[in-house]
Amino acid sequence: MRVVSSIRVLQRSAAEGLFKFLAWIGEEPISVYRPEAHYMLGPGPAWRAKHQPGQVASLRRVR
Repeated sequence: MRVVSSIRVLQRSAAEGLFKFLAWIGEEPISVYRPEAHYMLGPGPAWRAKHQPGQVASLRRVR
């Protein structure tokens, strides 16, 4: 009888842990694709070297 009750306690705690985990997953929405997070924003060093007046562009030709 004691073994059966301990198994039920283990099952109950496992089920509670599973439900907590599923609730935690449900809290965070699936991230959507945001291009601004993957691409450089603003001009880069090649653009600055090309467009700054009075300086010689030391970078190779940009295609």
